[in-house]
Amino acid sequence: MLASLTDIINALQTCVRTGQVVIGSRKTIKLAMHGKAKLIVLASNAPPEIKRDIKYYAKLSKIPVLEIPSTNIELGTIVGKPFGVSSMAIINPGQSNILDLVKEVEKIE
Repeated sequence: MLASLTDIINALQTCVRTGQVVIGSRKTIKLAMHGKAKLIVLASNAPPEIKRDIKYYAKLSKIPVLEIPSTNIELGTIVGKPFGVSSMAIINPGQSNILDLVKEVEKIE
């Protein structure tokens, strides 16, 4: 079964409600450096230097990075914030199946 964008959005919203997430590029990079995140989510229009840093540290720490085809404003709305969110780290997915969906997406790519 293919993970659709709707499935991913629903899983992100569940994760924010029931799990533990950190919002913000600086905090996300720090968590990636220390290998503390289970998944990192990037907006499609995140600044290139932030994307580069996050992907680099995530690769070193073997943390999957999910780049969704939504802008930072849309990602902010998805997670219920009144501001743009370029990146976020998922520390604990809670009752969300986001990690399973990401594994599906990685198999396809």
